[in-house]
Amino acid sequence: MIDIDKVRADFPILKEKVNGKPLVYFDNAATSQKPQVVIDSIVNYYSTINSNIHRGVHTLSQKATDAYEAARLKVQQHFNAKNSYEIILTAGTTHSINIVATGFTSLLNKGDEIIVSALEHHSNIVPWQMLCERTGAILKVIPMNLEGELVMSEYDNLLSNKTKLVFVNHVSNALGTINPIEEIIEKAHNIGAAVLIDGAQSCPHIKPNVQALNVDFYVASAHKLCGPTGVGVLYGKEEWLNKLPPYQGGGEMIKKVTFEKTTYADLPHKFEAGTPNICGGIAFGTALDYMNSIGFDNIAAYEHKLLEYATKRLLEIEDLKIYGTSKNKTAVISFNIGNIHPFDIGSIIDKLGIAVRTGHHCAQPIMDFYKIPGTIRASFSFYNTFEEIDSLISALTKAKMMLS
Repeated sequence: MIDIDKVRADFPILKEKVNGKPLVYFDNAATSQKPQVVIDSIVNYYSTINSNIHRGVHTLSQKATDAYEAARLKVQQHFNAKNSYEIILTAGTTHSINIVATGFTSLLNKGDEIIVSALEHHSNIVPWQMLCERTGAILKVIPMNLEGELVMSEYDNLLSNKTKLVFVNHVSNALGTINPIEEIIEKAHNIGAAVLIDGAQSCPHIKPNVQALNVDFYVASAHKLCGPTGVGVLYGKEEWLNKLPPYQGGGEMIKKVTFEKTTYADLPHKFEAGTPNICGGIAFGTALDYMNSIGFDNIAAYEHKLLEYATKRLLEIEDLKIYGTSKNKTAVISFNIGNIHPFDIGSIIDKLGIAVRTGHHCAQPIMDFYKIPGTIRASFSFYNTFEEIDSLISALTKAKMMLS
């Protein structure tokens, strides 16, 4: 069970007012808010142990290194990776995907095929298109249906001995659909293809077990998990990370440098060139500790109740249409009201203190499928309340009256 009053007290921003109204923050799919313990972690780092890591023999450097590597272990344990060196700390999900996409440039041949889904964020489309341009590989797409689910029978038809890579998100950022990644991974492996799962939207709601999934790569961002921006994770199986070349050259990722030849460091440092976001990595570990203290089963159960209540209340508004009606989804609702542009509604309800996202949500192919310019997206977290949903309904009703 979640003690909602206690949880909300952990987030100082929830006491803020926007345009003179209490903040109602329903843009959690874009970024989560930060509890005080994460904020304190950032302040403590810069106040007490600020130093570069891995390179210094002095005390501050050793303390910073220990704290950073302790955070890596927390990430390993959270995702249940077999080895800590299979955890690459990155600048975020987009960075993680690009490391893999760039690395496969030397592993693909012209005519090889890679598969993405129709539900992807642009970050899980564009890097693969660029990979195809570099290699001559062919990009294929698993289609979606009107409920916002992948058509898995078509996935079966796309798979062949030419398929080398499959990339899908665990959860759609635009619709909240939870994809059947276990089935996707197993079928890809049956024909010898590798799989990358984009977990940016799933990780705030679902605790992934990468060993149980048997996934080759899994990526996520700290800022969706109550952590800071500019930090993320690339999990990769050791065998795959050893196959991929380094993404960037520089300090930290080298074993030996001469003007004739450079040899690279062992994992994970091979992919961590330069000074990392040390403070961010440490705070990422703190954020995972915080969310695990609440419990992901508790988070999922509470957010499901919010989703059910919000869906019921939203459908009471005449002419409101929800996009993405999969039975298996997280606490995200995308909707429009009649022919009113989502931007107009978003702007009005912002004046009433309600923060939602409007637009195509970096998932333009989904909007093209539905033949709409975008949606209003309300995305909920474990620190939101049923009363806040009532405030959203009241604000939407006022906005509709003003714009009709």
